Amino acid sequence: MNKKSTTLKHSLSEIVSMRERGLDKTRHDAPHAESLGEDFWKSARVVFPPGKTSVHLCLDSDVVEWFKSHGKGHLTRMNAVLRAYADTQNRCA
Repeated sequence: MNKKSTTLKHSLSEIVSMRERGLDKTRHDAPHAESLGEDFWKSARVVFPPGKTSVHLCLDSDVVEWFKSHGKGHLTRMNAVLRAYADTQNRCA
């Protein structure tokens, strides 16, 4: 299997929005965006954990349509929501 790396670029406002919605993997002790400066953000990138598994999954149509209505990348956003939930459950365990 050929593994390829994916580099995604987000604006500062997108990253702040992701953090507010709990959709990022930011450590609790990470510095706040405002303190990093413009030079940092010019080369910043989001890194997703490696190791994806393909699955067949039946979901409610309205849920899928809601994610799709927010633009390209709906499967990635669904995965991010599941990741945030799993991480929260692991921290509470």
